[in-house]
Amino acid sequence: MLIIAAGLWAYHNSFHGPFIFDDLSSIPMNPHIRHLWPIREAMSASPQCTITGRPVVTLTLGLNYALDGLNVRGYHAVNLAIHLAAGLVLFGVVRRTLLQPPLRQHFGAAALPLALLIAVIWVVHPLQTEAVTYIVQRAESLMGLFYLLTLYCVIRGAESDSSKLWYGLSFGSCLLGMASKEVMASAPLIVLLYDRAFIAGSFREAWQRRRALYLGLGATWICLAYLVMSTGRFGATSANTESEGITWWAYLLTEPGVILHYLRLSVWPQPLCFDYLGWPVPGAWPSILPSVVVMVALLGATVWVWRTDSIPLGTGPAWGFPGAWFFLILAPTSSLVPMDSPAYEHHMYLPLAAVVAVLVLGAFEIGKRLFSKHQGVVLGCVASASAVGLFTFLTIQRNQVYKSAVSIWQDVVQKRPNNPRAHNHLAVALVQLGRLEEAAEHWEQALRLQPDDAFVHYNLGVTLFMQGKVQEGLEHWERALRLEPGDAGWHKALGDALAQAGKLPEAIEHWQEAVRIKPDFAEAHSNLGLALVELGRLPEAISQYDQVLRIKPDDAGAHFNLGNALCQAGQVPEAIGHYEHALRIKPEYPDAHINLGAALMGQGRLQEAISQYEQALQIKPDSVEAQIDLGNALRQAGRLPDAISYYEQALRIRPDNANAHGSLGNALVQAGRVPEAIEHWQRALQINPDLAETHYNLGATLEKLGRTQEAIQHYEESLRIKPDFVQARDALARALAVR
Repeated sequence: MLIIAAGLWAYHNSFHGPFIFDDLSSIPMNPHIRHLWPIREAMSASPQCTITGRPVVTLTLGLNYALDGLNVRGYHAVNLAIHLAAGLVLFGVVRRTLLQPPLRQHFGAAALPLALLIAVIWVVHPLQTEAVTYIVQRAESLMGLFYLLTLYCVIRGAESDSSKLWYGLSFGSCLLGMASKEVMASAPLIVLLYDRAFIAGSFREAWQRRRALYLGLGATWICLAYLVMSTGRFGATSANTESEGITWWAYLLTEPGVILHYLRLSVWPQPLCFDYLGWPVPGAWPSILPSVVVMVALLGATVWVWRTDSIPLGTGPAWGFPGAWFFLILAPTSSLVPMDSPAYEHHMYLPLAAVVAVLVLGAFEIGKRLFSKHQGVVLGCVASASAVGLFTFLTIQRNQVYKSAVSIWQDVVQKRPNNPRAHNHLAVALVQLGRLEEAAEHWEQALRLQPDDAFVHYNLGVTLFMQGKVQEGLEHWERALRLEPGDAGWHKALGDALAQAGKLPEAIEHWQEAVRIKPDFAEAHSNLGLALVELGRLPEAISQYDQVLRIKPDDAGAHFNLGNALCQAGQVPEAIGHYEHALRIKPEYPDAHINLGAALMGQGRLQEAISQYEQALQIKPDSVEAQIDLGNALRQAGRLPDAISYYEQALRIRPDNANAHGSLGNALVQAGRVPEAIEHWQRALQINPDLAETHYNLGATLEKLGRTQEAIQHYEESLRIKPDFVQARDALARALAVR
C-alpha cells in the first residue's frame, strides 16, 4: 500500500498533460487504435509512429481509446497503473533476492523494509517521469513491467513446487515484453545471470536445472527479430543519424558521457530535460578520455566483482549482478546503434533500480558499522523519509512541466538552447495559441542551427503567411520545396498560398506538380479544378473533378464543383445529375440546392427550382442568396407579393446587398411601385456601381418618366460595364435620337 500511495501522490498532478511530440502520431493521428478488431490490425501501427513494431503497446492504446476516446486522463491513468505494478513487482524481486543465500546473512533480517524503500524510491524518483508522464513512453514502462515479471516468475518458480506454472508465466511475460519494446532483448541473459548469482551457483547448474526455461526464453528472440525486421526501426534510425553526421563510432564514444550523466541524475535528478537532441558529439580524445576511463573502470569493476568468489558482503556475482543489470539493459540504446539523440531519460527506467538498490544497501551497511542499532534505525528512517519526500516533491514539480506543449518545450529550450527540434516544436505550440511573432522567432532560431531544415522553412512560411507577410512566407516555402522537392503536400500548400495571394498561374503549377507526385491527391485535384474554372479553362477543370470522383466517388463537394463547371460549359443536364448526386450523399447541402435550383430554372423547370430554393432555406434560413434566388423564381412565376417578401427578408438580413436591392427594384416596378423601385436601384448602384442590368433597368424606367438625360447616362454606364449588352445599345440609340 505504501508503494501505491507514494506513487499516486507523486503523480497526482500528471493526469491533465496533453498529447505531445510522438504521442500525436501514435495516438490521435493513429487510425489503428480506433478499433479492436481485427486484432492484427489493432496491434499494428503506421510506419512513422514510435510504437510501430510494438503490438502490445498499440493494443493497450486501442483499449484506452475504446474506453474513453482521446481523453488524456485515461491514458495517464493506465501509464501510472503500469508503473505502480512494476514497482510492486520490483519490491517482490528485491525482497526475495535479499533472502537468497548469498545476501541473506547481511540483509535477510531487514529484507522487507529495504525492499520497500528501494521500490518506493524507484517509483517516486523524478528520473522516471519521462517514462510515466509522457504517454507514448508506456512502451518503456510496459516493457519494464514484463521484464521484472519475467525475473520474478523465475525466482518464484525456483522456490515453488509448481515451477512449471511459474516458468510458463515467465516465458509469457518475456514474450509480451519483446512485443512491447526492443530493450527487452537482454531479459533472457539477465535471468541466466541472476540464476548463476543467487540460485544455482553456476552456469552449468542453472542450465541443467532449467534448460527448458532458457530455451523458451531464448526463443522469444525470434519474435523480437521478426518485429525489428518488419519495421526496419534501427536501420532507419541509424541512417537518419548518420545523415546528420553522427556515425556509429561517434555515437559509441558519446555514450560514456551520457551514461555518467544518467548516473548523476540517479543521485541528484536536476536538471531533467525532455529532449537532448544536440548533445555534443565528441571531438578530440582529451575531451572524452575522462568519461571513457570512468566507464571502463565501472565495467572492469563489474567483471572483477562477478569473477570473485566472495567479498565481505556476500558473493561476488551477487554484487556484480546490479552492474550487469545496469549495463546490459542500457546496451541496446547506449552502444553501437545510433539513435536520433544520444540521451533519453526514459532509458534509465529499469537501470535506475540497480543504482537505487546499490545505494540503499550500501548506506544500510555503512549505517550498521557506524551507528548502534537504535541510532541506525532512527537515522535510517529519517534519511529514508527525507529521500522519498525530496524525490516526490521533485517529481510533482517535474510533472508541472508536462502540463502543456508550450511548457515542456520552453523547458527544453531553456536547458538546451542549441536544440533545433525544441525550437521547432515550441513554435508549433505557440502558433496553436495564436502567438505568431514568438513562433516565428523560434523557427528563425531553429534555422540558424539547421539552415537546411525543409520542415522548419515550411512551418516558418506558414506562420509568416498567417501574419500577412505573404512574400516572405512564399520565399520560405519555395526554399522548403527546393530542399524537399518530392513532397506533394507542400506543393499543394504552396499552391493554396499562391492562390490566396492572387498568383493563380503559379498556384496551378504547384497543384499540377502535387498531382504528378501523388496522382491520388484528391484535394490538389479539387483545388486545381477550382482554379481552372476561374480561368475559364472548363474542359481541363471538368477533367480534374472527374479525377477527384475517381478517387472519392462519394465526395459531395466534388459532385457540386463538377456540376458548377458543367453549368458554365453549357452542359446543364449533366450538371443537374451531379447536383442531385451531391444531395443524395449530403441532403443538408444548401449550396447544392441553390445551384440545382438555378440549373432547373435554366431548363424552364420553374416549380422544381422553387422547391430547391425552399429546401435550401429550410436548412439555412439566413441564406441571402437563397432568399434572392427564390424571389427571382417566384417573380418569374408571377407571384410578385411573395417575391417582394423574400427580397425584403434578404435585406433585413443584409441591408447592403446590392443584388437584393436590384431584384427588389425589378419586382416593385412590375407591381407598379415605380418610385420605390427607383430608390432600390439607386441604392444597389451606390453599393456596387458595376451592375450593368441595374443601370439598364433604371435607365429604361427613367426614360418612360421623361427623364431622358438621366436614362442616357445609365445606358452609357451599362455599356461601359458590359460592351456587348445589345438591349442597352439599342435603348441608348433610341434615347439619343429622341433627344
